Amino acid sequence: MTLSRRETLTIGLGAFAATFVLPKFAFAATEDAIAEFTGGAATGQGDLTLTAPEIAENGNTVPIEIDAPGAEAVLILAAGNPNPDVATFHFGPLAGSHVASTRIRLAGTQDVVAVAKMSDGSFVEARQEVKVTIGGCGG
Repeated sequence: MTLSRRETLTIGLGAFAATFVLPKFAFAATEDAIAEFTGGAATGQGDLTLTAPEIAENGNTVPIEIDAPGAEAVLILAAGNPNPDVATFHFGPLAGSHVASTRIRLAGTQDVVAVAKMSDGSFVEARQEVKVTIGGCGG
């Protein structure tokens, strides 16, 4: 099979778009989801702990846990996924603790983002990069 010059250029441009342009759309989708959750308010650092592994052997089941004392709701996002919305946890006034854990699916190495709406109306954010290995080799 021989490729023409035009076909080679088309394949090369497609690879460029997939490598450099598509992650920017995913980042923009993440920022849009945060802005929608916060109503455009700024997020700060505070009493929100996001626990995720630094290296995930299998991107299909990555365990995460959030601990947000005093939070009303927590939004979880996977910044590099085609659809970054993962979960939203709501805590009522009778909640014994504001802790939640789940397993998420990650398309590759990326940031996991947690944004919490606190009971005083402020918003706090925590991020952690999770490296997803291919083939389970650990590196």
